[in-house]
Amino acid sequence: MSAMTILVLNGPNLSRLGKREPEVYGRQTLDDINRELAASFPELSFDFFQTESEGALLEKLFNCEDKGGYRGVVLNAGALTHYSIALRDAISAITIPVVEVHLSNIYAREEFRRKSVISEVCAGVISGFGANSYHLGVRALLGMTSLEPD
Repeated sequence: MSAMTILVLNGPNLSRLGKREPEVYGRQTLDDINRELAASFPELSFDFFQTESEGALLEKLFNCEDKGGYRGVVLNAGALTHYSIALRDAISAITIPVVEVHLSNIYAREEFRRKSVISEVCAGVISGFGANSYHLGVRALLGMTSLEPD
């Protein structure tokens, strides 16, 4: 694994991108977003992971720290953003920086989507730029001091 591997972690319902509410989330699939991300940052190594399961998301976060080699996480937790204290605690329990990203502007949507329980323990939040939110998340990680090349 490269010294500059970034985990791109996606939670529930993101497997439906391109099909689910394209007027909100766009027409790109998650595979499209992942391919574009890898092509835009050829100097980096990516590990892409999507799950519908909260437990699998937590395990992946813990494993990325325990196994080493990851320099940061770009996380779109989907609906778990708004209510998963377990996810919040998992992010808080690791030392790897996590940038929270959202395709839509969660603060301009339904009231229940305007609250993120994970924001307080993430390095930052990027919301509302469609697929570009992922690119901005990677750029944010690269700009952090802890991501200076070894």
